[in-house]
Amino acid sequence: MNISVIIPVFNKQNTISSCLTTLLSQSLKPLEIILIDDGSTDKSIARIKQFTRKHSFIKLLTKSHQGPAKARNLGAKKAKADILVFVDADMEFAQDFLKTLTKPIISKKVKGAWSNNELVKNWHNIWARCWNYNQNRSTSKMIGDAKTQKKVFRAILKSEFDKVNGFDSTGYTDDWSLVQKLNYQPTVTSAKFYHHNPATLLKVFTQAVWIGKRQYKLAKLGALIAIIRANAGFSLIIGLLKSIRFFTPQFIIFKLVYDLGIMFGAIQSLSGKKY
Repeated sequence: MNISVIIPVFNKQNTISSCLTTLLSQSLKPLEIILIDDGSTDKSIARIKQFTRKHSFIKLLTKSHQGPAKARNLGAKKAKADILVFVDADMEFAQDFLKTLTKPIISKKVKGAWSNNELVKNWHNIWARCWNYNQNRSTSKMIGDAKTQKKVFRAILKSEFDKVNGFDSTGYTDDWSLVQKLNYQPTVTSAKFYHHNPATLLKVFTQAVWIGKRQYKLAKLGALIAIIRANAGFSLIIGLLKSIRFFTPQFIIFKLVYDLGIMFGAIQSLSGKKY
């Protein structure tokens, strides 16, 4: 079975080169790497073209900004391989990532897989650490219990993906939609990879806005609850408590900025804006 790696890109000029470099060094080579630029306004496209000029199997598609779900679906539509692997433009990968991730699919034991062996690449950065602390994670691991199944397929048979017409464009949790539509979870693997957490307060804010714009279980009521919970009073209390718990006084500032972003995003969610 061949592998198509699909990467949505939106303003990732600082990380896309490392992402592609680590994919090029994989022990199991992919048939193709498809990048879909989702309306970037930075130098992402220029950085990608440095790779497409050297490697014909690295392909670049471009579209207007409509979110990662539609970008991934476009990449999957153009993909030629049997297995689709979905990663992000701010990830880096151990040399055997693709081999370990797709092994149970290639052996025809399962139809999809994910990995719980995800680590924060920029753990040295205070705001990147605070991002994990905000989720009650005291180490660089991005995921808690190793036995926990997740709602995201990192790799899946293209036939299964096509069967349900890909991802639904629902905002922050759009990559959960495959599990919901297929009604089964991916198999856990130990494929090792790294993710960059937001490293500046501006990136913390913009990422929090994106999270805040998600679809809520209680629809508009859920968005209103999120706005109330994100008020400065609650932020200060939680920020102070966690700053003591993690011995990180900067977390108070982080929490105020993060919750302000959630509030802005939830307000936009009320208006129906996703991106």
